[in-house]
Amino acid sequence: MLTRAVSVRALFARGLAMAAFAAMTFSMIGLSGSTAWSQPKDIRWGTGPVGSVGHKALVVLADLLNKEMPNYRITVLPMPGAVMTVKGFATNDLDAMYASDDALRELDSDSGRFKGFKANMKRQPVQSMWLYTLDVGLAIKATNRDKIKKWADLTGKKVYTGPLPFDTRLHLENALAAVGAKHIYTQVDLSTVGSQLDSGSIDATIVYYTGGTVPAPWLTQASLAVDWAGLNPSPDEVAKLKAKGFALEEVDASKLGKNDIHVKKLTLSPFYWGFDIGMNMPADDVYKMLTIIDKHADDLAKQDGDFAQIAGGKFAAFQKKALEHTWNLVPIHPGLARFQKEKGQWDPKWDTKVASK
Repeated sequence: MLTRAVSVRALFARGLAMAAFAAMTFSMIGLSGSTAWSQPKDIRWGTGPVGSVGHKALVVLADLLNKEMPNYRITVLPMPGAVMTVKGFATNDLDAMYASDDALRELDSDSGRFKGFKANMKRQPVQSMWLYTLDVGLAIKATNRDKIKKWADLTGKKVYTGPLPFDTRLHLENALAAVGAKHIYTQVDLSTVGSQLDSGSIDATIVYYTGGTVPAPWLTQASLAVDWAGLNPSPDEVAKLKAKGFALEEVDASKLGKNDIHVKKLTLSPFYWGFDIGMNMPADDVYKMLTIIDKHADDLAKQDGDFAQIAGGKFAAFQKKALEHTWNLVPIHPGLARFQKEKGQWDPKWDTKVASK
């Protein structure tokens, strides 16, 4: 699929021009209503930047949906960060977005990156599907293992927690704050993380995996440039994280790749991610989209391991797991509600949060 980092507003303007041209053409050739020319509806779907998990996953997903739903034509629009897609949807600059539960929580509470944003909203973001978790942790240069043994040891040290707009950065920053690690955020180019860690320009970096096993594309590259070791929180820090509501998991290092990360298990904190469209797509069409994804989930996982958590007939169950964390943050698309009810994966208490318009 062709993907280009084009201005969203420029695309919108181009779309209006195309629509005007089509209308003029109809007038010139005198088409009757019964023989009107039917064009696919364009969906400008925002996602993360090229090289990110979100961009890679949406390219694969859009290819499937464009084939199976010919009445729609999805264009993948990479953005600097997922948060911009949520704002772009809410201001009508995008037709669909890429969102995490952390972002929706900020939007709901009018805090963080969304503080004061509600006054600028032209429409309400809606949750319509959840596809995977991103599981976040930390790494240091392997030779520094005797100096840095827990998260709090990063206090005063230079840490790259990810690009400024990334929700993975927000999630890790919040986790570090929860254990009292007062690090110095240091910005580096994502493509140079490995070399920067190896040279000592940074003392630690974020690492994250889709579903706890599939490394972010940039992390695979970084692992070729540096011998890194996983940095786990201490038992006391684990207790603090859990008390603050952070989900935690210990993943066998053997599942994370071929390189030795010098720990038997790496502690990661997962949070949910989804590609969402709002009430600009009718409930019947969203329901159809979800049934298509459910049917082809195994094929999606074969093409891109990021979809592994919804494969094997687990798509509806995964929606339920995510909704248990997100149902009260933003409205739920009625197409998703119908799908979940038919699959027996719906909690009646969510009925009050189903979007009506």
